[in-house]
Amino acid sequence: MYYIGLDVHKKTISYCVKDASGRIQREGTIPASRTELDSWMKTLPQPWIAAMEASIFTGWVYDHLLPHAQVKVAHPLMLRAIAASKKKNDRIDAGKIADCLRCDFLPECHMVSTEIRDRRRTLRYRHLLVRQMVQMKNRVSGLLLETGVPHNKKRLHKVKYFRELLATNKEVDESIRPLLKLSRESIERLQKTDYALVSSLERDPLLSERLKNLRTVPGVGPITALTWALEIGDVSRFRSVKQAISYCGLCGDEKSSADKVLRMPLSKQRNKHIQHVLVEAAKLAPKQSHELALVYEKAKQKGNTNRATIAVARKMVTYLLAVDRVNRPFVPAEKRSTAAA
Repeated sequence: MYYIGLDVHKKTISYCVKDASGRIQREGTIPASRTELDSWMKTLPQPWIAAMEASIFTGWVYDHLLPHAQVKVAHPLMLRAIAASKKKNDRIDAGKIADCLRCDFLPECHMVSTEIRDRRRTLRYRHLLVRQMVQMKNRVSGLLLETGVPHNKKRLHKVKYFRELLATNKEVDESIRPLLKLSRESIERLQKTDYALVSSLERDPLLSERLKNLRTVPGVGPITALTWALEIGDVSRFRSVKQAISYCGLCGDEKSSADKVLRMPLSKQRNKHIQHVLVEAAKLAPKQSHELALVYEKAKQKGNTNRATIAVARKMVTYLLAVDRVNRPFVPAEKRSTAAA
């Protein structure tokens, strides 16, 4: 068996081929393109296994190599051998990845299927549109505040009110009218694109049944269900609820030494997309579920509202994981006890 370490960049890929004893058989650099990868693979000794560090370029390289051999992806934060090295360049990095793979020390991370990654890309693009939409709404409000135009903040972005404001309010200066109209057009265009993207994902045959079950969980709407399905991927990779909670960034770091245990704030090693969505959903969920309201009140007595919100988010992860594993709708505790009786 030959072990290959790859250091993937935007324009080039550095590689190092080592045998089982650790001797370098071949190393070099090739252009980062599918054609060059095909030509390079024809020259490799057989059989071989490859590994690379997770980055923005990993996906397409992984998909292209996977039909030809086993490919592993390493967690970048766990590659201490590279991060802590005194001398660091692409050639050395590729060699160290090959050594980690050869010695079975590679901190492998999970790679979801290509189908899920393609749909996840669409959802994350939708998040970009939402941020741009919020920026445009803030810009409209800012233009009115700069020129001293009185307006109803809560109704400002309603179509009818906005048109009436421009038509009837004489305090709207002529210098900002084109900017206000342009901003409003951008907001409407972004809203239509947002709706189209979410609708296409909800109708997707790969996700529709799964989303239907996830939305039966209290406090889970279409965006929360989509984010869970696409960011979590295959739920079977989580052996326990604690692992899922950790992945969602709903637990703190722990530093312990001897008999001293220090709890830190929420860990930064998490999936930030699902963390944000779950925390926002947890703020509204207690109003929709008696069980979650009890969880919120119990946690609030021990701390503050932020601690209570995190506790609700953890409980929602428990519900979502259970529903996703059994592939059935959520059943509240009241109905479960009634059915048992």
